[in-house]
Parts: sequence; structure tokens; C-alpha cells
Amino acid sequence: MSFKIYTKTGDKGQTSLIGGTRVSKDHYRIEAYGTIDELNSCIGLVKDVCNSEVSSLVLAEIQDRLFTIGSLFAADPNKSKMLLPEIKESDIGFLESEIDRIDKIVPPLKSFILPGGHTSISFCHLARCVCRRAERVSITLDNHEKINPLTLIYLNRLSDYLFILARLLHKELVINETNWKPRI
Repeated sequence: MSFKIYTKTGDKGQTSLIGGTRVSKDHYRIEAYGTIDELNSCIGLVKDVCNSEVSSLVLAEIQDRLFTIGSLFAADPNKSKMLLPEIKESDIGFLESEIDRIDKIVPPLKSFILPGGHTSISFCHLARCVCRRAERVSITLDNHEKINPLTLIYLNRLSDYLFILARLLHKELVINETNWKPRI
């Protein structure tokens, strides 16, 4: 099967959901899956600069789950007849086990940490911020059309994973974290 790169069907600001429903390109459903796509691209960037084979495998798994979420958001739940995968509790458990594994390696968190220190660390924080936005626009979608509640949990856990992955990169690269010191 081959996909045509351009179809010209979106030239007037509309696009089709899986199932054929036409919506405006600024529709909350399009915003949601577009942000998931942006997040997936950020995860790809993190994977490209990450030197850990374990983290790269985890990030590849995350990218697959994000494609799952994006496909669900791109489908009209009332008209799509396409069988699509779902986010499962085991997907959340996978992230939680990775967070717990890394948490045993990094020093205890004692203050807020400023993003930065190395390009790979900054990319993790950028992906974390995009993940938080993806979570927010997914909540907007859920307010209009109910989505699988596990999706929101998954995105919440993913932002936690990206934060702790940045902390792991600090440790692996032997770069001190910069603690936030509020000026009062």
C-alpha cells in the first residue's frame, strides 16, 4: 500500500478523520493528535541524542504508544470502522517501572531543577513540556468527546518519565544539575 504525499483535499482548511468525517484543521481533535505528533517528534530527537541503549528501546516503545494515541485521536469514534489499538494499564505500568528503575540510580530530588546542562538533557525537558501540552489538549478533547482515561494517565506518567530521564542523563554525563534558588 502506498500513500500519496499530497491530496489537495486540505487546501481549504479542512481535513478528514478516520471514518471520513470532515473537520476544520483547528478542530480540538486535530489539535490533540497534532500535539501528540509533535511530542512523538520530540521523543525521536531525544532518542537520537541519547547514548543509552536501554533508554533508546524505551523511547522506541513510547513512540509506538504515541502513534496509538494519535490514531485514536484521528478517528471519528462514531464513524470509524478501523480496528485501532488502545492504551492499556500495562503501558502505564511499563513507564512506572522505568521511572522506579531510574529513581534508584539518580540522587534524591531535593529542589526544583532548572532545565539544561547538555543538549540531550534540554531535549528531554523540551519533550516533557510538549508532553504536558499534549496532556492539556487531550483533556480539552476529553471535555468534548470522552476518550480512554488511561490515555490521560499515560501522558501524565510520560512527562514524569521524561523528567527523570533528564536527571539520569545528568548523572551519566557527569553534569551537575542546576537547582532553582528562589530570590526572596
